[in-house]
Amino acid sequence: MTKLELSAIPDDRPVKLTVELPCAVHRDLVAYAEMFAPEQGQHVEPAKLVPSMLARFMSTDRAFVRARRARVMRAEPRTNKRRLTIARREHSQQQGAGRADLQAMRRI
Repeated sequence: MTKLELSAIPDDRPVKLTVELPCAVHRDLVAYAEMFAPEQGQHVEPAKLVPSMLARFMSTDRAFVRARRARVMRAEPRTNKRRLTIARREHSQQQGAGRADLQAMRRI
């Protein structure tokens, strides 16, 4: 069977999430949307801003990014690393054999 380069396609369907916000946070979100609207040239619903705000918050939280990176590194299968090590060893052995052949040819 052919090994394809493309890995699993991530699930990028939106997920509906319902949350309750404190009144003060909702007021700030509405005010933010009102300030954001002139920059975009159109009215923006406050709820439409939340996914971008959350994504930005999580991507700039250094502790979260570091912990997530460490978690992904632990979850990677070791077989890929092992295959890479074996491939490197075989490659260097082939190069070594090629060098020995060149040296033998020079002596002749």
